[in-house]
Amino acid sequence: MSTYLLVHGAWHGGRCWDRVVPLLTAAGHRVAAPSLTGLGDRAHLLGPEVGLDTHTDDVVRLITEEGLTDVILVGHSYAGLVISAAANRIPERIAHLVYLDAMVPEDGESAVDVHPVTQALIDAAAGSGEPWRIPPMPEMPPPLGLFGVTDPADAAWLRTMLSDQPALCLRQPVRLDNPAVRAIPRTHIHCVAGVPEGVERRPVPTIQPDGSPSQVWELDTGHDCMITMPAELTGLLLKLA
Repeated sequence: MSTYLLVHGAWHGGRCWDRVVPLLTAAGHRVAAPSLTGLGDRAHLLGPEVGLDTHTDDVVRLITEEGLTDVILVGHSYAGLVISAAANRIPERIAHLVYLDAMVPEDGESAVDVHPVTQALIDAAAGSGEPWRIPPMPEMPPPLGLFGVTDPADAAWLRTMLSDQPALCLRQPVRLDNPAVRAIPRTHIHCVAGVPEGVERRPVPTIQPDGSPSQVWELDTGHDCMITMPAELTGLLLKLA
């Protein structure tokens, strides 16, 4: 039995994994898919003080309080920053890092550094009455849809779990100063359909920080693959167990 910890991205909540969790559980694995502070079912905790450090604390606290070890830590989108920072603090508890269509930071980088287009979201919010609060990305015509979700029923379900994102999450830098984090194996999963204009993915280095060849898998779907291709995504994650 492996332990999977699934960390959602910006604006989302833990419910976005509802189609993946039962598939991993049915395969005999332990799975956790929490909502980060201020998001999803914890949206009532939203405030300007909530940042990347808050979300890193969420993940570290869950792992340590539950006594989890050998964790396959999956971060979607913005949560690539979260899982990187969490692994830096407790590398001995992490067996594998999975960057699911995710931001992959270097030490000292923020979301704005990894995806400069993010600055436009912060700037747009700055002119509102609550400049710290960034609303979800708008729904676009197919093939972009709502975070890559184009099916009307799926998009309607996704809208029920979206909430605003604190700007501090996108501005706070990731700390990657623990040499032990470099020894953790990594896998990258890229969603290659319906990529929005202006969003450029950094090339994955040929060799990962642990010295092993890079492992990059692709899913022919939009960004929220846990909603659009849960079975296919689960199949890839099970390869790491």
